[in-house]
Amino acid sequence: MNKGLILGCIADDFTGATDLANNLVRAGMRVVQTIGVPDAPLAADVDAVVVALKSRTIPAVEAIAQSLEALQWLQAQGAQQIYFKYCSTFDSTPDGNIGPVTEALMDALGCDFTIATPAFPDNGRTVFKGYLFAGNVLLNESGMQNHPLTPMQDANLVRVMQAQTKRPVGLIDYKTVAQGEAAIRERIAALRAEGVGVAVVDATSNADLLLLGPALKDMALVTAGSGVAVGLPANFGLKPSVQASQLPAATGLQAVVSGSCSLATNAQVAHFKATGRPALAINPASLMNGQSDALVQQVLAWAAPHLKDGPVLVYSTATPEAVKQVQAQLGVAEAGALVEDALAAVARGLVDLGVKQLVVAGGETSGACVQALGIAQLQIGPQIDPGVPWCHAPSAAGSVHITLKSGNFGTEDFFTKAFKVLA
Repeated sequence: MNKGLILGCIADDFTGATDLANNLVRAGMRVVQTIGVPDAPLAADVDAVVVALKSRTIPAVEAIAQSLEALQWLQAQGAQQIYFKYCSTFDSTPDGNIGPVTEALMDALGCDFTIATPAFPDNGRTVFKGYLFAGNVLLNESGMQNHPLTPMQDANLVRVMQAQTKRPVGLIDYKTVAQGEAAIRERIAALRAEGVGVAVVDATSNADLLLLGPALKDMALVTAGSGVAVGLPANFGLKPSVQASQLPAATGLQAVVSGSCSLATNAQVAHFKATGRPALAINPASLMNGQSDALVQQVLAWAAPHLKDGPVLVYSTATPEAVKQVQAQLGVAEAGALVEDALAAVARGLVDLGVKQLVVAGGETSGACVQALGIAQLQIGPQIDPGVPWCHAPSAAGSVHITLKSGNFGTEDFFTKAFKVLA
């Protein structure tokens, strides 16, 4: 048991895990991120552990089983508080997985109340009167309505969460949050008295998250995006520390692998191509009929001569219309799996070619790439953009600096900026 372990975190995808770990590190916590549930006790003396799962879009029953396994391991390490982390765009369907996993964790912990808020103002994700905004528009007008796996067509999080849960869902609104800890606690008590089990919380700024933090100190389970993490370390007397984000010096070649089809990533791909750097698109339809292995080898043969001159980009990023055409041919799950597996094989091949600085875009793609590289644990380093840090990890092909970027995160120049930050 790790006696110093304060926070035990369960993240539903790999980019979200590094997003959360990044915020905790910046707030002063010593953090280890594991890929999947470890099969041995925690060796490092840290304040928080983030267990990264790939459970966002799998069947709810499997997501519950994996999350409960993570919970049991974290409890065995002595975690004082549990944090279930999901995307700041609340990626889910009416069947889950946010609601079912939340309720399973509540049952396992024996708690009758928790909060839910994906708010991450640093990245333009805010909650107002229970409605989730992405930038200046409602979630369902932001492009997320076209997400290939979790199309978000309702911005009202109380409704969205209620469709996924058996417990009544309530709201802690912005007026209450603005009044601070005492008012938030009073509202929580009132909701509990009404039988509410989950409360969506408004937050339009980091100031709101810092006001919320103290009210969560004795809550057994917190569920949120990564934003709430900025207000938790102070509950335990921790302050920001520059040393927490230092990584070994970067070496080796550079590459970007992108599988996200979000608006942000489409813009990042376009920006990278506009710089004149080499970029190669993978057409998902070309992976059909057992052609994947041959295509991966063609991609690596294309990349090899370019790598010595700077970063290359390999991408399957496409418009929503193009994605739907491929899904119609192959089916949603098969199309997604084919692309993820191919990009993961490309990532492993690039590392074998000498790439030691790797940018990966897209949650599902990041999960597949990390697993293909045999990465079991990540050290969290400096932030590139809000929610996206560089990490350092031993892999099956040697140590590598890697960043796992959520599809919707990052400025347009993210792919080029990332390498400058690391340098």
